[in-house]
Amino acid sequence: MKNIIRVKICCISSSDEARLAVAFGASAIGLVSEMPSGPGVINEKLIAEIASNVPPAISTFLLTSKTDADSIITQQRRCKTNTIQIVDRVSSDVYGRLRDKLPGIKIVQVIHVSGEESVNEAKTVSQSVDAILLDSGNQKLKVKELGGTGRTHDWRISKIICDSVNVPIFLAGGIKPENVREAIETVNPFGIDLCSGVRVDSKLNKELLSKLFKEINDKNNS
Repeated sequence: MKNIIRVKICCISSSDEARLAVAFGASAIGLVSEMPSGPGVINEKLIAEIASNVPPAISTFLLTSKTDADSIITQQRRCKTNTIQIVDRVSSDVYGRLRDKLPGIKIVQVIHVSGEESVNEAKTVSQSVDAILLDSGNQKLKVKELGGTGRTHDWRISKIICDSVNVPIFLAGGIKPENVREAIETVNPFGIDLCSGVRVDSKLNKELLSKLFKEINDKNNS
């Protein structure tokens, strides 16, 4: 069965940007809360406002760098998104507590692809989450990079992960209109995730969105 690629546009900063992303065909938007580094951070009041104005069929991802269950639960209840994207590693018991306290809220775990060890990490995590997002951060730095780097990683490893787990995979990290078809053909993910690749001066750009969705629609229809 042919895989129809879904698109998540991240670093959404206003309801206008959310509407623009959805109008072009995004099925999910990313709303970035406080991070140690990276672009797109907005305050929780604005996250809640944007999430409340998005059509129900659209997934609203709260990107959180928090790693303890109580903090994540409290944050989601303030922001009222329908999905949590955990961008750092958490202990295995966190997922069960989130399931218990936030029924109906989807859980997406980010794996920062750094080498072959990421395959085993993804296999383990896949047993506890609704989806995995593969990105290009670096958790070993003094100030952690937890996304939004604009760098690609080794898509061959991402392909192995896609073939090894039974949950949807979103591919992120340095994707843009010029390389999105290669990314899809190499990895065959469930969906792709972009931030800087469709922005000019940090603003969502209609021309880049148009180019991106033309590439994806041509691929979906081929």
